[in-house]
Amino acid sequence: MNDHPFIIMCAPNGARRVKKDHPEIPITPSEMADCAELILENGASILHLHVRDDNGGHSLDPDRYRASIKTVRERVGKNMIIQATTEAVGIYNREQQMEIVHDLKPEAVSLALRELCPTDQEMSEFAAFNEWLIKEHIFPQYILYNEADYKRFMSYQKQGVFHQDNPFILFVMGSYAGPTPETAKTFECATSHNGPWASCGFADNEKECIEHSINNGGHIRIGFENNIWREDGTLLENNGEMIKYAADRSTRSIASADDVRNIFNLRD
Repeated sequence: MNDHPFIIMCAPNGARRVKKDHPEIPITPSEMADCAELILENGASILHLHVRDDNGGHSLDPDRYRASIKTVRERVGKNMIIQATTEAVGIYNREQQMEIVHDLKPEAVSLALRELCPTDQEMSEFAAFNEWLIKEHIFPQYILYNEADYKRFMSYQKQGVFHQDNPFILFVMGSYAGPTPETAKTFECATSHNGPWASCGFADNEKECIEHSINNGGHIRIGFENNIWREDGTLLENNGEMIKYAADRSTRSIASADDVRNIFNLRD
């Protein structure tokens, strides 16, 4: 992956943060479309999309997704890959998460391994779901939180659970509370991984993730879902600021949405 363009993903809102956390958190479809234009201009090629309910809370409602996707598409066309989240946030169970994807059929989707397949007992059902994703030309990315997740992911890959040779991974480095004792091990997993991967960090370690991804052939996910702060404790201006920082630091060309589609053979 060292010779591939550098993919910058953006997670501009997440499931939890609201306007009181940062006034530039996009909540409505129109705000998300404004954000999509901004992050595209600064170098992002994948939008990691969360939608909210009427009270601003986390939602996986397919109709809310459709409204946001439609508005974003009207603004940026196919110049941005839109990745729907399936994050549970303690609200949805794994059956609901998969059913929502069946209903929505998004262009791309993120799947936390520990949520969609918490134990080996769910492996066969999860494998069938992954097979359906590939047949439907839905681009999955698998979220891993620590070394244990990674080891299980690699075991499942050898068993053909993902129905593709090189699934795309996102390594989550730390948490909202900061780096954990497992974070260093997760960095090691990313460094040694022989396949496409990205990472995301929180607050102080976001820049570390950017540097690590650039230097080790990985990609990056940036955005207000994970970090709203500069190192001096002031708020970032908007979701574009750290994207521009990553793009300026990269020694590789910055991937467009079409580059991503070519890298992962996403053409129908």
